[in-house]
Amino acid sequence: MKIAKTYAGIPEQYASYDKSKVVLIPIPYDGTSTWGKGSDKGPEAFLHASENMELYDIETDSEVYKQGIFLDQPIDEKSSPDTMVTAVHNTVKTNIKRNKFVTLFGGEHSVSIGAIRAFNECFDDLTVLQIDAHADLRKEYEGSKYNHACALYEANQNTNLIQVGIRSMDVSEKSVMNEENVFYAHDMAADNYWIDNVVDLLGNNVYVTFDLDALDPSIMPSTGTPEPGGLFWYETLEFLKKVFEEKNVVGFDIVELCPNEIDKSSDFLAAKLYYKMLSYKFLKKNKDEENDNLYSNQKENNMNKLKYNQNED
Repeated sequence: MKIAKTYAGIPEQYASYDKSKVVLIPIPYDGTSTWGKGSDKGPEAFLHASENMELYDIETDSEVYKQGIFLDQPIDEKSSPDTMVTAVHNTVKTNIKRNKFVTLFGGEHSVSIGAIRAFNECFDDLTVLQIDAHADLRKEYEGSKYNHACALYEANQNTNLIQVGIRSMDVSEKSVMNEENVFYAHDMAADNYWIDNVVDLLGNNVYVTFDLDALDPSIMPSTGTPEPGGLFWYETLEFLKKVFEEKNVVGFDIVELCPNEIDKSSDFLAAKLYYKMLSYKFLKKNKDEENDNLYSNQKENNMNKLKYNQNED
């Protein structure tokens, strides 16, 4: 894939590794998908759309790129699903240990396996919040446990997995699924409190894996397996904002963009979604910094007034 010079064309001063709080890792991998191919082209399309996006977020009144976003080299390991997962795991874990907020853009959903493994090794009592149309809980599929259909099997065994938006699965997956932690799309459509109910099940440390087919195909047609009956834009943002406000989101990935040459709207939605999630993550930090600056300015003004009054005396 062609790699952009900086994420979204941001100035170099906000894009260096040392000064960036965020690391973005593209993973152009599509080795096991079984229907719509093309998710390996997703990261490039996402980055191109990001370059054409306004960097001021109206809702949060912030420019989150100023926290620093380093665009890493793509993980281009494609020799086998196993080696890809290992490469993702090693890269993610290295960046976590360097105190970076690690984000990934796939690629098919199997890229999340190595990432979740790394986060689970680095954070206590990890909750994985899966936003997805598909359960992805098969132990093995087509001879590999690192197939996209198995993307959350390991997380289901080793973490507190919460699944949201599910509306397609194989009957075999029910035997391993914790249905108390599953929010089916048809139930969510009739439940005004599903957002609160999901948040109540999350632990403090949360990793979000967002498969774009969780969204309704009317707003996100460019995925490998679009399913009717998905989430819409503003309810998705309301949900994510609450998760970021109330929990410690330690990292996230976005996967399964299959770009369409004719319709670029899905690429742009993915770009906006990524930027929104970062904006929510650093919203409190932005406000704290604003308050600190306000306090400093007020203190300086008070000192100046005091000096002025002393001089007058």
